[in-house]
Amino acid sequence: MKGKTMAEIQVGDFAEFAKTISETDVYLFAGVTGDLNPAHLNQQEAEKGMFKSRIAHGMLSAGLVSAVLGMQLPGPGTIYMSQTLKFTAPVMFGDTITARAEVKERIEEKNRLILRTTCTNQNGKLVLDGEATVMPPKA
Repeated sequence: MKGKTMAEIQVGDFAEFAKTISETDVYLFAGVTGDLNPAHLNQQEAEKGMFKSRIAHGMLSAGLVSAVLGMQLPGPGTIYMSQTLKFTAPVMFGDTITARAEVKERIEEKNRLILRTTCTNQNGKLVLDGEATVMPPKA
């Protein structure tokens, strides 16, 4: 399985991946990363916070962007070089998050792509905005 090469990718190309975020996803992410913040795991404590309920880790949504880049655009063989992130709204348990990566710029001489990366919830609300730099696989 091999991803798209620079020659196969144009500005404006995009790919998406959607996933409904479950309580299990949040607990597994907490266990893998060690981020046991009560805002994610303890309903009583989370109710005291600004969102009044548990929320998913922001980086869990960012991981969905990684899935788009590593599996679809450019896809397998891609080297993820950098990422900026702005978390714009909370992700609640049960939200369906759609991660999207869209090619903004091709830097052919360096085999680099700049992509706008976003995540939106089932209501179309932007929950993450950013920009990634990747190296697509070579031919």
